[in-house]
Amino acid sequence: MSDNQHVCVIIPHYNGEALLRRCLFSLMRTGYPHYSVCVVDNGSTDGSMAMVRREFPRVRILSSDINLGYAGGCNYGIRHTDAPFVALLNNDAEVTAGWLAPLVRMLGSDSRIAAVQPKILSLQNPGMFDYAGAAGGEMDIFGYPFARGRLFHVMEEDTGQYDASGDVFWASGAACVLKRQALDRVGSLETSFFAHMEEIDLCWRLHAAGYRVCVATEAVVYHRSGGTLGQERIAKMILNHRNSIIMVLRNYSAITLAWILPVRLLLELMTCIAGLLTGQWKRALAVPVALAGVIRRLGTVISGRRSLSRIRSVTDRQCMKRMFRGSVAVSFFLLGRRTCRDISATRERVQP
Repeated sequence: MSDNQHVCVIIPHYNGEALLRRCLFSLMRTGYPHYSVCVVDNGSTDGSMAMVRREFPRVRILSSDINLGYAGGCNYGIRHTDAPFVALLNNDAEVTAGWLAPLVRMLGSDSRIAAVQPKILSLQNPGMFDYAGAAGGEMDIFGYPFARGRLFHVMEEDTGQYDASGDVFWASGAACVLKRQALDRVGSLETSFFAHMEEIDLCWRLHAAGYRVCVATEAVVYHRSGGTLGQERIAKMILNHRNSIIMVLRNYSAITLAWILPVRLLLELMTCIAGLLTGQWKRALAVPVALAGVIRRLGTVISGRRSLSRIRSVTDRQCMKRMFRGSVAVSFFLLGRRTCRDISATRERVQP
């Protein structure tokens, strides 16, 4: 597969004219020759679509009257393109000229590779990794995601310590490229998530179907963390807790859930108690609200499990070999380990 494969870059958008303008300006520098850009407008009211029509006439606009969320917006864009590769890009990201070609090359190097992300650095602090993906996403067996270069709220300086490209557990929805062929098999992003962690759920399904997920660190994208929804917003906390639990319920077998779920719920209880004891009221409140949200969405959990059973070719045990075989929360909060290297992630890499 050569560099003549077409890539459709899909940007879900809801308000934020200045963010979108900077994102589109950066895309105009892309050195990869065969790409197009599609903005999916989730009912913006700030005039940002008028700006796109005026300043970026080659950009395609798909409009929705309502806010479909990140997942719904991306899926809407995916349905309206037949490109063999689709790139998902946040409207608060800015790309470098060489960001796309390495991702396409890695996707073409192995038919099993279905998703690739670039190295994602902070737009506000360019020498630091960004919260949303850093140098590739990882996850522990209890469903807590982290990244090479970011554990919880602690971001590392990029000194080249994670420059080895290769397999990771998830590719960030802030910037990644996906194979349409794989999406046609496993399905697109889960819209009931609305925002946050739907790309991790998708990558888990890809693993279960026998695909690989990778990072190509020679490709670099800058991302403004919290540009859409700030880290300290209670809505973001609720979505993260809720969607992470739903993800566990959707993707593990009943036998694995029998021992994973009780531990995960205990960890959630500990989070709530710690929030109360330290005065972090938003965090303490986010947990029970998130659990209530999980209960309300059990129907989608059941349907998701049925869909996964039809495409699964890899067992839980095999998937768990690609995860951190322990609790990243315990390693971070109780053992004081602050970097991905410190926790010694033992996920086995899939060999080409």
